[in-house]
Amino acid sequence: MKMQKHTLHFTVVPYPGTDNDVLVANSPETGMSALGKTFEDALANLKKVKELYISEFPQETKGRAIHTATEVSSLAHK
Repeated sequence: MKMQKHTLHFTVVPYPGTDNDVLVANSPETGMSALGKTFEDALANLKKVKELYISEFPQETKGRAIHTATEVSSLAHK
């Protein structure tokens, strides 16, 4: 049986690496991360990692993730 090609959507959360010379691109749905000197490099590296993973372990589409943010007062812990 031939697998049908479809587009999968993943969330990407970028943040500075521990040495500030690199950026980390993290995909919470898969737990995968990749590094790059720029956001574009980190994103491209993460895409390669996910494509390799998905080629070995095909994924089902489950719809798009919902993106939101929450604010917490810095005084909340006092």
